[in-house]
Amino acid sequence: MFETAELGQKLDKERYSTRVPELRQALVRKQFDLRRAKFPVIVIISGDDRPACNELLNVLRSWTDPRYVEVNTFPVPTDEEVERPVFWRYWRCLPARGWIGMFLRGWTMQPIVMRLIGSLDDQQFEHWLDHARRFERSLTADGALLLKFWLHLPESEFHKRVKAAKKAPHKVWRSGKYDKRIYNNYDLARELMERAIRKTSTGPNPWQLVESTDSRYRNLTVAEKILESVTRRLAQQDSSSETPPQSAVVVPPPQTADSVTVLDTVDLSKNLPPEQSSAELDRWKSKLFRQAHKAAERDVSTVLVFEGWDAAGKGGIIRRLIQAMDATLYRVVPIGAPTEDELAHHYLWRFWRQLPRAGRVAIFDRSWYGRVLVERVEGLATEAEWSRAYPEINDFEEQLVEHGIVLLKFWLQIDAEEQLRRFKDREATPFKQFKITQDDWRNRDRWNDYELAANDMIARTSTEYARWNLIPANDKRWARVEVIKTVCRAMTLATKRAKVKG
Repeated sequence: MFETAELGQKLDKERYSTRVPELRQALVRKQFDLRRAKFPVIVIISGDDRPACNELLNVLRSWTDPRYVEVNTFPVPTDEEVERPVFWRYWRCLPARGWIGMFLRGWTMQPIVMRLIGSLDDQQFEHWLDHARRFERSLTADGALLLKFWLHLPESEFHKRVKAAKKAPHKVWRSGKYDKRIYNNYDLARELMERAIRKTSTGPNPWQLVESTDSRYRNLTVAEKILESVTRRLAQQDSSSETPPQSAVVVPPPQTADSVTVLDTVDLSKNLPPEQSSAELDRWKSKLFRQAHKAAERDVSTVLVFEGWDAAGKGGIIRRLIQAMDATLYRVVPIGAPTEDELAHHYLWRFWRQLPRAGRVAIFDRSWYGRVLVERVEGLATEAEWSRAYPEINDFEEQLVEHGIVLLKFWLQIDAEEQLRRFKDREATPFKQFKITQDDWRNRDRWNDYELAANDMIARTSTEYARWNLIPANDKRWARVEVIKTVCRAMTLATKRAKVKG
């Protein structure tokens, strides 16, 4: 594979000096055009020539307007990053539409390094690359222009430079620990790099191999490719069409208004008498208080997701959950309409950023499922957008669970008659009137549409690692106890498997 980037490419100084001023002006002009575009540009600079990656990044920064370029480097993960799933550090740095984000080494180099030092086995290495490929597919499906450049040195040149760096103290910065590991085990390193490139080089997101022996050739080649790609994409953005990738889960058959859905199977007759529910609720809240502290001691994070019908009781359940936990351990994340900044990013961006630190609890009142529920039903997302969201959500949740996060998803189910009763009660009760709006009544008129969307959501995102908990909620007391009981049991199981930190 690397032979194609070992051709001895060079560029003379005169041509380089002539081309650079024109190229710099064109890049800045194109940045101005990009500011009005509907897509971000993501540039990955990676490769086995680590010093060249740093040098090229500096060159590109000096040739562009730094006000509209976000530069991200990824050294050893910080404590904050270690406490979240590995792709958290990349999601939170994604540029908004109209911006350029440059990523030094990016998400493909990290598993190579970890495999070299033995932190990943072969299966884990391949699994990481699977996530990387899905991540890139999600970005480009959302409209991002993703450009990936792999800077390669021929083996003889690589060894010569490492040896020279050892002999020259003023150049020791050019030979880091990673370069030494490659030097000492070049065959394995090359095999890993070729596997990573092959696995993550797809039709819409190919790696572009660039020989980096000659710095002038390298700099000009990459910069011209960026300019060409951005120019072409700007010209095409109004006529481009989206094709959703194939879902990784089984697609259920089409539903109609008369179809029986999974929500119809929920037993809404379940209830608890008032005298029993109070004692049960106190008992499970007491257990949850202890388990939340044990989870914090063992760095076990928890993410709770609440979805369901309007007036199904999400707020009441969340209030009772937080009554049972230390206020320093949890955070409630209410999800409403996205802000302007959130709309300028991939829809999952705002949820990745809200993931809790080790030992903490994040409670989502509504969630990323808005893409396949309200956005689908109300036409706020195109069919291509909400169709591809199912596998994207599954991959997101798989990464949470793989990291050790306790992920619990609750759908609170009530029937239409109970919802009507609660709506009328809210209108008649002064301190509850703020809870009922015209949107609630309008959504009620589309009950069948929401029911079919919820059925698809549950069928396509209830996985072996993140199943939906369907909670009968006609009786609020029964629902509250059942949810707290489920959370408490899941925390108990997770903390038993985890070690006490330190």
